[in-house]
Amino acid sequence: MRIVVLDGYVLNPGDLSWEELNRLGDEVVVYDRTPPELVVERSRGAAILLTNKTPLRADTIEQLPGLAYIGVLATGYDIVDVAAAGAHGITVTNVPSYGTESVAQFVFALLLELCHHVGSHSESARSGEWAASTDFCYWRSPLVELSGRTLGIVGMGRIGESVARIAEAFGMRVIASGRQGSAAQPNGIAPQVPRVELDTLLRESDVVSLHCPLTPKTERLINRDTLAKMKPGALLINTARGKLIAEADLAAALNEGRIAGAAVDVLSTEPPAPDNPLLSARNCIVTPHIAWASSEARKRLLGIAVSNVRAFLDGTPTNVVSK
Repeated sequence: MRIVVLDGYVLNPGDLSWEELNRLGDEVVVYDRTPPELVVERSRGAAILLTNKTPLRADTIEQLPGLAYIGVLATGYDIVDVAAAGAHGITVTNVPSYGTESVAQFVFALLLELCHHVGSHSESARSGEWAASTDFCYWRSPLVELSGRTLGIVGMGRIGESVARIAEAFGMRVIASGRQGSAAQPNGIAPQVPRVELDTLLRESDVVSLHCPLTPKTERLINRDTLAKMKPGALLINTARGKLIAEADLAAALNEGRIAGAAVDVLSTEPPAPDNPLLSARNCIVTPHIAWASSEARKRLLGIAVSNVRAFLDGTPTNVVSK
């Protein structure tokens, strides 16, 4: 059986091992990256394909008659035409819940950077500004304490619940809107977070953190109207999906001082076009979709992906999104 990984580098740039996957096929080929024009050529003869961000559309799937299984090396699976896969009897799986703690931790990395601008102050000290200062210490921007402030979580799934636990450790008041998580946390304890309507959450929160799925209802959830309901000193964090935000509206709100700051790890188009308005917006941190990518999370992802393949070969597929 031939197994092909179309774009394995981001998951495993060399610090993990493909050994367990190698045991499942007679021939296992791992490509770091696959350009669109080579997808069909590299996939021919494979019964099993694994992909992270290399698209598998209907016209590609139709050219691969021997394909039986597509494993997405991520939670989101919109890069696969699941309807076309299903029509050809191809099982499609994803990898849920591998990055919960890493993403929750990254939320606070972004938030603390907005509160303290640690990078900017470090560069200032290294450039000699501290030594040249007439004062014992100085700061380039106001420093914000989180204790006693309100965090509003939009989307109370696994990641939202983990964020709530961390926020409570910081002494924050936590409120939430959106669905309740379907699974208990590893320690069996989920914080008792009050549920409020979105409008109430936006009005009361000093920090709004997005953790809801992207659906027709939530697309552009953060827009000119919803931003107008937030406090002038509020901060916005997005580690969920870029299209939850109307980016031009957020950039305008930041540049006009209608909210105090934002930090996003996801954008509507990734990588972004040079003219994406958030890249030049005032007090806006943009990171390259890395909240998921700790070595621990990537190791879990790879382990679950291999387990998905093994389960399929055993006739009991798990984490199926299309069959």
